[in-house]
Amino acid sequence: MALPSVYLVDASIYIFRAWFSMSDDFVNKAGQPTNAVYGFSGFLCSLLEQTGAEHVAIAFDESLSKSYRNEIYPEYKANRDPAPEELKRQFSWARSVAEAMGLQCYADDRYEADDLIGTLAEYWSARGHSVCVVTSDKDLAQLVGERDFWWDFSRNQKLNAKQLTEKFGVMPEQMADYLALTGDSVDNIPGVPGVGPKSASALLEHFGDLDSIYDRLEEVQHLGIRGAKSLQQKLADNREAAELAKKLTVIETAVESALASPLLHRSEVDTARLNRLFDDLSFGGMLRQRCLRA
Repeated sequence: MALPSVYLVDASIYIFRAWFSMSDDFVNKAGQPTNAVYGFSGFLCSLLEQTGAEHVAIAFDESLSKSYRNEIYPEYKANRDPAPEELKRQFSWARSVAEAMGLQCYADDRYEADDLIGTLAEYWSARGHSVCVVTSDKDLAQLVGERDFWWDFSRNQKLNAKQLTEKFGVMPEQMADYLALTGDSVDNIPGVPGVGPKSASALLEHFGDLDSIYDRLEEVQHLGIRGAKSLQQKLADNREAAELAKKLTVIETAVESALASPLLHRSEVDTARLNRLFDDLSFGGMLRQRCLRA
């Protein structure tokens, strides 16, 4: 009998999506915005209703400006504006809702949600479970093995490793190398100037990974890639930047705080806590009933 699938949720994606897409009319009695936590709560209900999942982890970011990646590269994510207080407050409420619904929540002051998900993915994969990473972030594709899935829930795109290769042009295990070459503007990672997605895909199709590109750099000029000679020079001139970027794009898979409590079986809904939360948030009966029975 197949072991149950494990669902690992990148919470920030769905909180931010609700923050930007849902009406500002959602407020509590104190007039504080609640739109992001309302949308996130609805997302959790939909996820549980559609999957019947019993093994679920919700990973939150607490280290957006102080992760170990900032120690390596201080400019990492420096292009992002700090979250306003109204949104920070909603992240806290969102975690409380998830916990009240019986879901295991994870956050770390040094590692990002990606790393917590990566650690749990490796732990459960090693024990024979398929893993479904619930996100729209291509970085997390690198965690998807042959029996796993990457699920952009809002767009209803649930992709296996082969489908991810077709979507992004590289195999999941090459994603960190790909981002090291192209850079990642979302996270303020520069990569190699002049290397775009097509060139990066062609390089990785031929060499396999970043280390092999640099071990056999003299071969680049002979590849059937437009501007191959100049591409070889660009790679040579920016080797240090590419290797730094690789350190930033690889997801950590041994975060101690996640390994300290890796068991994800869903517990009973804490009805009293959820009702108190929803009273405080001024949420109506429809969402409340969905969350109580999800």
